[in-house]
Formats: sequence, C-alpha cells, structure tokens
Amino acid sequence: MECGISNGGMGIMEKLGILTDAAKYDVACTSSGSERKGDGKGMGNTIKAGICHSFSGDGRCISLLKILFTNECIYDCRYCINRRSNDVPRASFTPEELCRLTWEFYRRNYIEGLFLSSGILGSPDYTMELLYLTLHRLRKEYHFQGYIHVKAIPGADPELVRLTGFLADRMSVNLELPTAEGLKRLAPNKHRKNILAPMRLIQNGITANKEELTVYRHTPYFVPAGQSTQMIIGATPETDYQIMSVAQSLYDKFSLKRVFYSAFVQVNEDKELPALPGGPPLLREHRLYQADWLLRFYGFRAEELLDERRPNFNALLDPKEDWALRHLEFFPVEINRADYRTLLRVPGIGVKSAKRIVGARRSGILRFADLKKIGVVLKRAQYFITCEGKMLFPIKLEEDFITRSLLSGGGKKVGKEGFPAGETGITYRQLSLFDDMEFGGMQCKQMKS
Repeated sequence: MECGISNGGMGIMEKLGILTDAAKYDVACTSSGSERKGDGKGMGNTIKAGICHSFSGDGRCISLLKILFTNECIYDCRYCINRRSNDVPRASFTPEELCRLTWEFYRRNYIEGLFLSSGILGSPDYTMELLYLTLHRLRKEYHFQGYIHVKAIPGADPELVRLTGFLADRMSVNLELPTAEGLKRLAPNKHRKNILAPMRLIQNGITANKEELTVYRHTPYFVPAGQSTQMIIGATPETDYQIMSVAQSLYDKFSLKRVFYSAFVQVNEDKELPALPGGPPLLREHRLYQADWLLRFYGFRAEELLDERRPNFNALLDPKEDWALRHLEFFPVEINRADYRTLLRVPGIGVKSAKRIVGARRSGILRFADLKKIGVVLKRAQYFITCEGKMLFPIKLEEDFITRSLLSGGGKKVGKEGFPAGETGITYRQLSLFDDMEFGGMQCKQMKS
C-alpha cells in the first residue's frame, strides 16, 4: 500500500532539509536503553546507549536521523513553528522515501537508529497509519533491526498505536504543556484526555507483553525500551513545583522511562506567548533535569524538593544541594555507617560512588582520601559527611556558611589523614555553577550537571 502524498515535484534531499530542521525542537530523543539483538538476517541491532548522537547549536542532544514524516499540520498551536497558520515551506515523505533514507544512512554508518515524529497530515488516524506503514516496511521489507523511536499521535485509532508498538523500540506521546489550562490556552485543538489515552494504552501493552514473554519466548516485543514524553517549559506560567508534580505523577501512574523538559524557544509572534528578553530559560531547564534525575535514581519525591511556599528551584544551587541545606538536621552523615539510601542524599555522592562506598566498607574503614578515589566529589560532600566521626576540617553546620562556601571560587588542599596537606597531591575547588556560563545575556555556553 502506498500513500498519495504529493510535494509538487520536490526532491528527497530538499524534503530532508526541511523536515530535519522542523524536528529540531523535539528533545525527547536519547539512546535506547534496549538490548534487543538482530537475528543475523537483517541489518542492524540495538544495544544500550547504542544510538549515535549529535549536538545542535543550542546544546540539545539529537539523533543523527531525527526527522518529521511531515511538517504539514491541521493544528494551530501558538508555540509551534509548523502550526497551520505559519507560512513556512511544507514537505512530506512517503513511507518508501523514508525507508530508503534510513537504509542508505545506516549502510553508510551515518546513523544507528531512527527518531520519527510528525505533524498531523489530514487527520490523526491518517498520520498514524503512515507512520505504521513506514515502520512496517522498514522492518519487514528492508529488514532494518536497529533502534526506532516513534511518536504516537494523540487521537489516532488505538489499534494503529498498538500495531506500531510491535515495530518500535520506544514510543512517546508529547504532553506538550504541563497543565490542561496551559494546553487550552496555547494549543486549543489538543486535549489532555487524547494525550493520556495512548500513554495508558502503551503502558498496558508493555505490562501485558512482559507477562506474555515469561510464558512464550517467541512473543514479539512491544515497545521494549519503554515510553517517554516531553513538556515545554516557560511558555505558560506554571511553577517548578507544578512541573515536577506532573512529572512525578507521570512516573507513578504511567511508568514512563523519561520526562523531557524543553525550554521554550520563541519562534512565533503571538500575544499569548511570553516575552523572553534573556532568551530561552535554559538554566531553568537544566535545574528541572537535575531534579528529574533525583526522582528517578535518588529516591526523592517532588514534594520533598519544592512546595507551594517555595515553588521554584534555586538558580544558584543544584536541587540536591539546595535540599541538603534546607535539611541540615539530617547531616553530617557518617560514611562508614550510613545506609545506601542515606548516602544518595549527600551532595557530591552519586549512584555509583554510593554503591562503591557500601562495597568498600566491607573491607575496612573508609577515610577521606579513599572517598576521593571512589569518585566522591569532596568539594561538595565535605560539608555533609564525617569519616570515623570527624569532618575533613572544622565546619560550621549553618546554612549561610555552607552556601557561601559552595558558591565561593576558592579552593583547599585535601591532605591524607595524618599527613600534611598537599602530600597526596589531591586538590579540589569549591563549586561554582557559573564557571561555564556567561550571564551577560543569560546565554548558556555549556551546562554541566
């Protein structure tokens, strides 16, 4: 079956230029997290972190073939460059063209996977059918066994979404904006119910598929790398607390793998859109990603990080440091006795270093020099930990003092216990979140987590 798409004689390379550029604002694209192997008869496979990435000019991580099927759209979302009322060049691929592009790019080692999204061409059902036909042809006729991430179209026939799920590694449904009120204001053609319905379908399909696989080994996989979503940040007036509460709810209720946060980029002139004299809120986006990491890997809850009295993150400190400074009653933590969950709450101790600490303690007492070797960031952790009941150096356990110390640009020598400072050659510099940022126009050169 082939579709009747016409582009007025436009060549495939011209379409490629238009539709890759049109996809650059969709950030919900990362490595697969899937280990599904090929069968040796087709082309490609997918392994953890197996997707090639590139970085756009504004620092966003994108797949090398990250593309829209079409930038035609029946909707008129105020924030979208591809909205119906915009006068921009329009193009659409056919399923065959997109399959051929993917196959040729993969064969030349340009890409290791496909990220496919789309505007709404004609109707949600018609667009979802085109995406399904593309993936079906790519898998069955071109025998492509590499990673595929595809967007499910809200409002499309659930059966089309389900069938597509057996061909994709990951699926995502864009939440677009954090609240239903924001959606009504800036995307009046879209409805929260239509967005959540395919999320629930995908979640139920993943759960049922896992149960089937325990009984029938040859059952086809359904979205093995899970599902994700994306929220635009800064286009509507929600607080960080509201945004993180929505993310927490999505993780709890829909078992999402990732929530992506996309700083609002003003591409349209519209009275309903906010003015951004300092450019996109990239620092805010960065803080939300840091907090999201705490939700997914560090055992934090959204309500621990923020509340209605304090609804936004501190611009100067990362969310974990900020939480620790507001809860000094839990510190200092004794490295040689604290459990894994408690260690994770110490600034400067990550998932890997916490596991290493727990493992290393079985062999003996840990000291500060050992922590440095394990991977603990002492320039942050030193204010919140003890080794054998002693801190690295005398510290006032006061919020103002520790905050000033964290933000200062000075450094101290860390000496091995019992030896003069400097003998070990270990040095550290206290945290400064602005080392890699230029705040003349609030433009981010590079953001480090």
